[in-house]
Amino acid sequence: MRTFLRSRGRRLTAALCATAAALALAALPTGAQAADPDAQAAKKPRAVTAAGVPTRPAPGPSPDPSLPVHALAAGDSPVDNPLKGFARFYQPGGDQNAGYPHSLTWAYFGLSEVMNSASSCGSYDWSIVDSALQEIGEEGHQAAIRFYLEYPGGTGTHPANAIPPCFAGKVANRDNAYWGTTSPDYDDPDLLTGLKNFIAALGARYDGDPRLGYIHLGLVGLWGEWHTWPYDTDTAGDTYPNYMPTDAHGAELINAYNTAFKKTRLEVRYPESAGGAANSLPAIGYHDDSFCYREGSPAAGVTLPTSMGGAPWAQLQKAVEQGVENKWITASMGGEVRPEIQTTAFADWPGGSGAVDNMKACIELEHTTWKINERSGEYSPTDPKVAAAVRLMGYDLSVKNAYFHSAAQGSTKVGVQISNNGVAPFYYPWQVSLGLKDASGNVVKTWNTSWDLRKVMPLKIRAFPDWNVGADPTYLDYGRPQYFDSTVDLSSVATGDYQLVMKVKNPLEDVSSAAKKLRFANAGQNADGWLGLGDMTVGPGGSTDPVSYEAEAPGSTLAGGAVVADCAGCSGGKKVGYLGNGGTLTFNGIDGGSGGTRTVTLHYASAVARSATVQANGNTAQTVQFGPTADWTTTSTVTLQLNLQAGSGNRLTIANPSGWAPDLDRITVG
Repeated sequence: MRTFLRSRGRRLTAALCATAAALALAALPTGAQAADPDAQAAKKPRAVTAAGVPTRPAPGPSPDPSLPVHALAAGDSPVDNPLKGFARFYQPGGDQNAGYPHSLTWAYFGLSEVMNSASSCGSYDWSIVDSALQEIGEEGHQAAIRFYLEYPGGTGTHPANAIPPCFAGKVANRDNAYWGTTSPDYDDPDLLTGLKNFIAALGARYDGDPRLGYIHLGLVGLWGEWHTWPYDTDTAGDTYPNYMPTDAHGAELINAYNTAFKKTRLEVRYPESAGGAANSLPAIGYHDDSFCYREGSPAAGVTLPTSMGGAPWAQLQKAVEQGVENKWITASMGGEVRPEIQTTAFADWPGGSGAVDNMKACIELEHTTWKINERSGEYSPTDPKVAAAVRLMGYDLSVKNAYFHSAAQGSTKVGVQISNNGVAPFYYPWQVSLGLKDASGNVVKTWNTSWDLRKVMPLKIRAFPDWNVGADPTYLDYGRPQYFDSTVDLSSVATGDYQLVMKVKNPLEDVSSAAKKLRFANAGQNADGWLGLGDMTVGPGGSTDPVSYEAEAPGSTLAGGAVVADCAGCSGGKKVGYLGNGGTLTFNGIDGGSGGTRTVTLHYASAVARSATVQANGNTAQTVQFGPTADWTTTSTVTLQLNLQAGSGNRLTIANPSGWAPDLDRITVG
C-alpha cells in the first residue's frame, strides 16, 4: 500500500523544493500546472452551472401527542463511529486500531493479484482480498478499497505493474516515461471486457459484505485515480499522447460498477470522470484525494471552488460546474487529506494556514464523510480540534426526545426524535432495534423496527457563495428532527422495572465481536451500542396503547388499482392511494382481543373532502365522511366503533363504489 513516505510522485514534486518545482514546470507543456494532474480539468469547458440550493425535504411525521415526552441529555459522539472519520492504511499483521481512534482501514490491490492466471481472464483468485478483509474485520473496522493497474514504484507489497498476465499479447501497452509505469490501452476491447467482467465478479462476491464500507472505482490510470497525467486528454500544444480511455469507454466501467453494486457505497475520483458519467447515478459519490490543500503561487485551493479562492481545477469547482455539488444527499464523499498537510491539517481549526485551506469550509461544502489520513496516527487522541472536525464529518446523530408510557402492558408505542448535526446523512439501512434492559444491565427483550436512519438529514447546510444567498458563511435550514415510532408487544415480558433502550446494529457485529458500534451524541449512550431512552415499568396498571396497522404492510391486500405511494407525513413514510372507483384496501390479521365493540381510528390524507365505506369481516359496511387535510401528505384521523371477533383473524376493507376515497396511512385499534 502507498504510505506517506512512499507518496505519489505528483505530491512529492510539489513538496520537494522551489528548484525542483521550477525544473518540473520547465519540462511541462505550456499551460499545464506544475506536477499536478488535476490541472487538466482547468482545460475542460464548463458544461453546467451550479445546482443551487437543494430542495428542503418535506417534514416527516409529527410525534404522537398521546405519548409522554422524555427529554434525553446531549453528549459527545465518539470519534471512531463506524463508516466516518479517518482511515489509515492496511498493514498486514499490524494493529489496525493504532493511532487516533478510527473505524476505517484503507487497502490497495493490484488487479494482477486477483486476475493472476496467464491463460484465463475469467479466473479470479480472491485470497489476497479475503485475507485483508478478514483481518480488518477482526479488528472491528470496515474497509475502503481500490484496485489499480499501474502504480509508480509499487507499494513495497503490491506490484507497480498490475496489468493481468492474461492480457499479454492481446492488449497493447504504452510507456509512461514521466512516471516509469506501463499503461495499458484502456480503449482495447479485450481489456474493457475483462475489466467489466471483473467488476461483475467483484460485485457478485462482495456487494453488501459487512466488512466493506466503500469501494473506489479505481482500475483506470495512475494509482487507479482516473488520470494518467501528463499523458492525458490535454494534448493541445504538448508532446504527450493521451493514455486515458474515451469518455464512452470510461462510462462503460462506471455503469458496470453501478450495476454490480446495489448495497456497498461507491466513489469515483472526479465529477467530470468519463464525461461526468457518474453524475446521474445517485449512489456513486466522489473521492477528493487532495483534500483541503493549497498550492502554487499565488496559492490556490484544490478543494474549495474559485468563489472561495480555489483553483479552476479544484474538486468543488468542478462539482459546481457539473451541477453536482449536492450529490452528497444520496452518495458518500470520501478521499484523502493531502499527505503534505496531514500532520498540521487541523492545527488551525476551524480555519487553516499556509498549505492548509479553510478546513471547516472544506468539510462543510464537500459534505465529507471520511478521509484517508495516515498521519492521523500522530495526533493526540484528546486533541479537541481534531475531535470537532471528525464529529462534523458525515453523520452525527442524537436523540432529542423519546416518547413512551413509563408504565405499560400489552402492546405499547415507543417513539424517538433523531437529529443529525453532521454534514451528511448515514448512507446504509442498518437495523434499528428497541429493547429492555433489566436492573443488571442485561438485554432481556428486543424488537426490530422499520426505521430508516438514511432519512435523518443534516439540520443545517453551508451555502456555496455561487448560490448568491448571502455572505460566506451562510447556513441554511435543511433537515429536521425526524420522528419514528413503533408498537412493541410486552405480553411476554415479566412484570418489573426496566430501562428502555435503542440500538443501531452494525452488520459487522455478525462477523466480529470487535465491530465498532454506532453511538449517538447522548449522555445515555452505552459502549455496548444501546442508548438509554428512560425507565419503563411493565405490568398490571400500565397503559395499553391502541395497536397500529400500516396500510402498506405486506399483510394488507390491495386490489382494483390501489397502490402504495410515498408520503413524507405518514407513519412509515408510505400510504395507499387510488382507493375507491374499484380500488380497495383490506387490513388482515386485526386483533379483536376478546371480541366485541372496538374503537378503530383511520389515519388518512386527502386534500379534498371524500367518503369511504368501512366493512369489518364482510358485515354491513359503514359510510364514513373524511374532511380535507392540508395536502396529500398531511394526515388527519376519523374514529368509529366496529364490532370485531375475538382473536387476530379480523379483516377490515376500505372502499368507495361510487367515487374516490381518501389515501390511507394506517389504522389503530383500541
